[in-house]
Amino acid sequence: MVIDFTLFFTFAILLFGIGLWGIILNRKNLLFIIMSIELMLLAINFEFLFFSVVIDDFMGQVFSLFVLTVAAAEASIGLAILVIYYRLHGNIAVTSLNALKG
Repeated sequence: MVIDFTLFFTFAILLFGIGLWGIILNRKNLLFIIMSIELMLLAINFEFLFFSVVIDDFMGQVFSLFVLTVAAAEASIGLAILVIYYRLHGNIAVTSLNALKG
């Protein structure tokens, strides 16, 4: 079975680009920014898994599990902060997040 390496690499680059485009395009909604960061982390995970298969080494798969763990922690903490901020202020606009400074 022949695997087209450029297809997988292009797919990961496309996912990363969509995530980066989501951050650059929408800087006002914090939920979209968090979702774009998650999409970028998943694209990086896809690359780790793909290159792990290509070079026949399992370290990419192990590192991918670490990245998934960090992504899950980032999402849970970010969404918890988002929910608390929404309860206090009634909106999640990034322009008004300077109130979080301690």
